[in-house]
Amino acid sequence: MQFGIFSVGDVTEDPTTGKAPSEAERIDSMTRLALKAEEVGLDVFATGEHHNPPFVVSSPTTHLGYIAAKTEKLLLSTSTTLITTNDPVKIAEDYAFLQHLSGGRVDLMMGRGNTGPVYPWFGKDIRDGIKLAVENYHLLRKLWREPVVNWQGQFRTPLQGYTSTPAPLDGTPPFVWHGSIRSTEIAEQAAYYGDGFFHNHIFWNKEHTEAMVRLYRRRFEHYGHGAADQAYVGLGGQVFMAGSEAEAKRVFRPYFDNAPVYGHGPSLEDFTEMTPLTVGTPEQVIERTLGFADYVGDYQRQLFLVDHAGLPTSLVLEQVEMLGTEVVPVLRKEFERRRPAHVPSDPPTHASMVAAGPDAPFHLVEPALERVKEMQAAAAKVDA
Repeated sequence: MQFGIFSVGDVTEDPTTGKAPSEAERIDSMTRLALKAEEVGLDVFATGEHHNPPFVVSSPTTHLGYIAAKTEKLLLSTSTTLITTNDPVKIAEDYAFLQHLSGGRVDLMMGRGNTGPVYPWFGKDIRDGIKLAVENYHLLRKLWREPVVNWQGQFRTPLQGYTSTPAPLDGTPPFVWHGSIRSTEIAEQAAYYGDGFFHNHIFWNKEHTEAMVRLYRRRFEHYGHGAADQAYVGLGGQVFMAGSEAEAKRVFRPYFDNAPVYGHGPSLEDFTEMTPLTVGTPEQVIERTLGFADYVGDYQRQLFLVDHAGLPTSLVLEQVEMLGTEVVPVLRKEFERRRPAHVPSDPPTHASMVAAGPDAPFHLVEPALERVKEMQAAAAKVDA
């Protein structure tokens, strides 16, 4: 199972000091976080993508390329690549290039984002969000899987005889997750292509998360990719740890109370009861996280948010240290102990997809459509 951290790259005032980091300091902090993740044995670092204050994460591949040069094993990912407002031609180029730089240590999570004004900034209409996600992703798959692309759609100019460069490393595109909090259409999209489904799992109650993941699993099986419990599921999570629950709450409370997203709303106690936020000891984080599988099933990736709301870098690095040394080793052992043999431990990686060979369904633009054709052909033979 893969464990890691993700960042949204917010520049937020520390409520205990009244000071906010500079943009340069925030970017450096994220880099230090990624390097610490590799140092303590975590598997994944993922960065968000925003194009507006108070965020600094406007160029994920630039940052991930820099981190790739400073790491050896860390898998580089995104905690949203904006499939709606980015040109899929540029996504195809940028992430294939990053594959080559990193030796294949790349996957990415597609999403629509949560900042409405970004749509007109990039010449798009937010009312087309779902349709943009569907059309742009389908084009991206073609760009990564067909050497010459002829294409025409609704939202961009046609392509005639177009070849994306560089081609994916080893002829194998990055694995893709589709991230969504509430859009059933995105869960359906992930299932149709046999991709992963990542539920942010930070702000919503477990019943909502369970329903979204169940839908994805059911449709993954419907499209012939495998049994429902073999679908690729990732979850977010949010934690803050200390030696005692009381100490964790004492330190974290001012950051929670003033956080840009949920500050000045529910109390810390109410929010931890209603959502998966865990503020307490490493043992409490282990117990709470193991419970996620009770309602989403055995899953393959767990990412934690630890560096938001103005938390100082020194404190965040301590959180990553605790994750790597006290929490994740126990989670790895316990999640694998309960996992049935037929359920994959990890999502596809570059190495596993290359090993599967060029004829694996992963290399098809529409594997679900090919599966339908196979079933139709088999039915025709029976009728004959």
